Amino acid sequence: PGQGDFDRTLDDRGYAEAEIVADKAADKGYRPQVILCSTAVRCRQTSDAIRRSLPGEPEITFIDEMYNASEQTYLDLISSQSESQSVMLIGHNPTIADLLESLVGEDDFHSHLPSGFPTAGLAVLSCDASDEASPLKWKVVDFIAP
Repeated sequence: PGQGDFDRTLDDRGYAEAEIVADKAADKGYRPQVILCSTAVRCRQTSDAIRRSLPGEPEITFIDEMYNASEQTYLDLISSQSESQSVMLIGHNPTIADLLESLVGEDDFHSHLPSGFPTAGLAVLSCDASDEASPLKWKVVDFIAP
């Protein structure tokens, strides 16, 4: 209470969920080379959980524009990265959910997330840039929820 949304911290449940998802991702061998993270406090706290679970020091870039951003802003951030890099976004709903649905299509989105994109969820995607015939080059490989 009394805090603006941008300054809102993770509560105990949020901390626990971030740690659980980060540990599950690490156990599965997911190692993003680049992490693009909103500067909102709870996103920075989530990035700390990710950092603690990964070996080495992943490159984390904090981006003010991710807070209250459009789906196109998130897409532009992904597109600006090297095609050979794995990229993780730590951002905000509904933008993350809208982006995921745009990338994989409505059917794939709803088959993996029938109840929508949950808080602290992690969608793992692959992209087949060589498939020029397909408008949907992205596929959901895995989804991790707390």
